[in-house]
Amino acid sequence: MRILSGIQPSGALHIGNYFGMMRPAVALQTEGEALYFVADYHALTSLRDPEMLRANSRRVALDFLACGLNADRATLFRHSDVPQVTELAWILSTVAPMGLLERAHSYKDKLARGMSPNVGLFSYPILMAADILIYDSDVVPVGKDQKQHIEITRDLAVKMNETYGQIFKLPEPRIQPTTETVPGIDGQKMSKSYGNNIDIFGDEKEMRKRVMSIVTDSLAVDAPKDPATSTIFQLYSLVASKDETVDMRERFVKGGTGYGDFKKQLFEKLWEYFAPMRKRREEILKDKSYVDDVLARGAKRANEIANQVMDRVRKAVGLR
Repeated sequence: MRILSGIQPSGALHIGNYFGMMRPAVALQTEGEALYFVADYHALTSLRDPEMLRANSRRVALDFLACGLNADRATLFRHSDVPQVTELAWILSTVAPMGLLERAHSYKDKLARGMSPNVGLFSYPILMAADILIYDSDVVPVGKDQKQHIEITRDLAVKMNETYGQIFKLPEPRIQPTTETVPGIDGQKMSKSYGNNIDIFGDEKEMRKRVMSIVTDSLAVDAPKDPATSTIFQLYSLVASKDETVDMRERFVKGGTGYGDFKKQLFEKLWEYFAPMRKRREEILKDKSYVDDVLARGAKRANEIANQVMDRVRKAVGLR
């Protein structure tokens, strides 16, 4: 079984990235051949600073390794180190119905958030489909909000297979409880582009500040509070034990504790939870060549697979 997932280097990684993609990916690396890429091509739709893109790409690789990715088990590489994926995206675009892309939720959501419309954002699902299909991927771990992209990928694979013969296998989404949408400090999906993130490896002062700025309602300290609608409680339940989560839930419902105290408790638990990963990150940084060596090995393996698939695709469509 071949597993594929990617993460954008649009900025420092936040806890939404960790619980939405990284933790499930780390868990899956023991189940088959895992390929994980830093999606720098995708980041070009919003990031226009070349030096920042390069730095972010390397930092994402570093942080992924610090969060548990085992470079001896999984393949980690940069998106742009496999340029064949853009060729496949063009080929897929020649059979992609406009209506399929016009129905994509992510494009509408980004425009609603104020991002400038561009062709890259609109055709994002085609490049994502190429990412998946070029490695003959079997399983793609995603959150619920990304499920539509896998459906589009499957639709495009079927279209190609119907047009040119059996070229692609149909990938399956792997949606787990850990890939539920993680709320940001404003209660919406956590995203760097929305400015509502809490970074994994930010310093202690900054993380505390972000946690204390979580938006809440205006209920009095003594009033009972609904944990089901609370960003504080949702984030706490991701990092706390079952007993700790039950205790916070009971105190929410009982009343008598203010949101400020709950936020302090959340910060302490977040800081404690990511402490081993901060330590691992410091260890990796001591070997200045480690991250680059991992990415180089990953690029070699990814290209081996991509070249095999592209030879098949080019022959099928008449380019060879």
